[in-house]
Amino acid sequence: MARKTRSKSRYRRIVLKLSGEALRNRVTGLSIDPAIAMSVAKEVQSALDMKTEAAIVIGGGNIIRGAAGETRGIGRMAGDYMGMLATVINGLALRDALGRVGVEARVQTAIRMDQVAEPLIIGRAMSHLAKGRVVIFAGGTGSPFFTTDTTAALRASEVDADVLMKATKVDGIYTSDPQKNPRAKRYRELNYTEALKKRLKIMDASAFSLCMDNSIPIVVFDFFRRGNIRRVLEGKAVGTVVS
Repeated sequence: MARKTRSKSRYRRIVLKLSGEALRNRVTGLSIDPAIAMSVAKEVQSALDMKTEAAIVIGGGNIIRGAAGETRGIGRMAGDYMGMLATVINGLALRDALGRVGVEARVQTAIRMDQVAEPLIIGRAMSHLAKGRVVIFAGGTGSPFFTTDTTAALRASEVDADVLMKATKVDGIYTSDPQKNPRAKRYRELNYTEALKKRLKIMDASAFSLCMDNSIPIVVFDFFRRGNIRRVLEGKAVGTVVS
């Protein structure tokens, strides 16, 4: 019997930006569904199977969004810190799920809490990556007023990632919101300047700028279609590439 050839990844090291919503059960409303976390873990495992080093930046929107706190009577700074703590909760849940599928993972947080996670030390993170461990960056940047998109771009720059993979619920960047405008067209490719000029809201301007300054391509793709991480790594035409 012929041996199945293992696909090769076009990227050596990736940073995957995951929304906290990726862990939510949209039917039951459960903020962190263990079965969904397990499914996410298996998708990440598929990237490691391709000999790719993987770091993850996870949001906290399934628990609380800091910027939205003001509309509920919570001050912006307090809300942002609450949001950063939510990312740590999600990071711990994801680490647990990864462990259950046999993947070693470490959570590093920009807000020190040594009893539950490692402090953010980039040199240590790169050592973990080189040993095949997944590093989950939580706690945002450690400062208010920054999104987890900006955190992802910053961490991708710090660990010298080859690509920033932005996981979303749509299959790329569109000319307008495809859920509101059925005539919206998907971009296959964009350059950073176009993305900034068009004020495309798939990521904030500071995240785009950081990636542009450090020549890190961004791939925006539909995370909820099983196998898409592998397809991106194989170089298939998935989502939108900003470079």
